[in-house]
Amino acid sequence: MNDTFSVKLPGGETWTPAFVSSLDEEKCIGCGRCFRVCSRGVLQLVGVSEDGALIPLDDDDEEEYQKRVMTIAHPLLCIGCTACAKICPKKCYRHAPAQI
Repeated sequence: MNDTFSVKLPGGETWTPAFVSSLDEEKCIGCGRCFRVCSRGVLQLVGVSEDGALIPLDDDDEEEYQKRVMTIAHPLLCIGCTACAKICPKKCYRHAPAQI
């Protein structure tokens, strides 16, 4: 059986949580909006070096990276609310329902 997990809400509606499955780092502008809206600690902002390596942000070494991007640091903490995707100006996120 390959069904998705759903919850019956008061009023009879059904809600199916959609968990973060990927983030397009090429589209990401590192604005941090998604980071601020995620209350679960799923995301982490990192720097990208000239050679494309992801490096932890350090306020003292901002010259080391070409740009900043968001990463999915702890996907298992996601609760499926999709707030990150709703606030992302570049539509970087993909979500998928949990399979049971």
